[in-house]
Amino acid sequence: MPRLGTQRRTTQHEPQTISSTSNLEDLKTYYYTQTLDHFNYRPDSYTTFKQRYVINSKYWGGANASAPIFAYLGAEESLDDDLPIIGFLSDNAPRFKALQVYIEHRYYGKSVPFGSMKAAMKNESTRGYFNSVQAIADYAVVLLHVKKKLSAENSPVIVIGGSYGGMLASWFRLKYPHIALGAVASSAPILYFDTIAPQAGYYSVVTKDFKETSESCYETIRKSWAEIDRVASKPHGLEALSKRFNTCNRLNRSFDLKDYLDSVYSDAAQYNHPPTYPLSVLCSAIDGASVGTDTLGRIYAGVVAYMGNHTCYDMNEFNRPTKTLDGWSWQTCSEMVMPIGHGSKDSMFPPAPFNLNKFINECKSLYGVMPQPHWVTTYYGGQDLKLTLHRFGSNIIFSNGLRDPYSSGGVLENISESILAVTTVNGSHCLDILVAKPSDPQWLVMQRKTEVKIIEKWIANYHNDLLAFK
Repeated sequence: MPRLGTQRRTTQHEPQTISSTSNLEDLKTYYYTQTLDHFNYRPDSYTTFKQRYVINSKYWGGANASAPIFAYLGAEESLDDDLPIIGFLSDNAPRFKALQVYIEHRYYGKSVPFGSMKAAMKNESTRGYFNSVQAIADYAVVLLHVKKKLSAENSPVIVIGGSYGGMLASWFRLKYPHIALGAVASSAPILYFDTIAPQAGYYSVVTKDFKETSESCYETIRKSWAEIDRVASKPHGLEALSKRFNTCNRLNRSFDLKDYLDSVYSDAAQYNHPPTYPLSVLCSAIDGASVGTDTLGRIYAGVVAYMGNHTCYDMNEFNRPTKTLDGWSWQTCSEMVMPIGHGSKDSMFPPAPFNLNKFINECKSLYGVMPQPHWVTTYYGGQDLKLTLHRFGSNIIFSNGLRDPYSSGGVLENISESILAVTTVNGSHCLDILVAKPSDPQWLVMQRKTEVKIIEKWIANYHNDLLAFK
């Protein structure tokens, strides 16, 4: 499954930019003594751990003015990775005179129960507290604590998240409407569960992105899979492929190379951010290889252009064990079961449909428990979402860039007057909540302005209600 996340998974990151209206000196770190299990009354449920949250009060108008609180809901990575790149809060805090709160997701970063990630992931019992339901309950508790501590009971809260964090933000608004006035859910594929969205949706968008960028690049990639298999089937074929792609270790199977290339292409499409547009860089290298370069030579040129010029290329680049990957692997094997596969029609990838039974068996062998593929839609909803949210939901922005493969599982149409879809034709994953840059294209600037105007309306209505009810 292609990993979610607000930024690229590879080591070849774009230069990180910290918003001009916020810097690390304005951030203060706190640790809340969090309850391990919010939903049981067994003695072990009262075990606690330290949950990290960060506050920037530089622009806050104060409790007396009922100035708003912008709360970023951390997702499947350390808060240290998010703070330099998430700009929606810091870029808009001066305009709203908002308090900024960033809360780390349990089991990530420095918010790990049981003392260490190794201990936390040790067995079924310790992993059992690691799920989205407990996570959004954590956020509720921390936000109520912050409001009480600052005597800010009347300050409206807007929760913000991207990717998996965007799902959490939308679900938080639905489950805790008494705490969050509204939610910004950026690139949140909340429909990619329980066969609501097409299984092949993700890779269909990747294919479309490449085809629109360059027809010849798309054709080269489409033909390359059979060529890899052809070379691999020859005597010493895997050794030849290892040399052609300059792999750090000799290939033991052609699948490892194909899986690596699959990740490169999906990563390039998902994070095709301006101004560099890495997908275009990749395709330019494939198309621009010297005359006479064969198919695999062109594919390798694309890898070098996208991943950077290295002494060798690690085929485990996208699967290398990290605390983040370990955590997300558990989450996808328990509740976050997103059935993503390759389709057989109009795809530049070889057919590889999602096999739920195989997935269940693999997860059971890894963790000793059965995944619950229907739990997300049971607990949060999803089937007939438009009708359901139209009847009882409000104040959610679902923002998506249509060149983001995960937009295939996103909400792309308005559901009501206050549950709104804000889309951009050329946008990519979580682009709208990243730090604003002078080089941002006009369509991205306008997308953010649209979102800000919607939030202004929510807050104005809230203040009118506050006066009326007083």
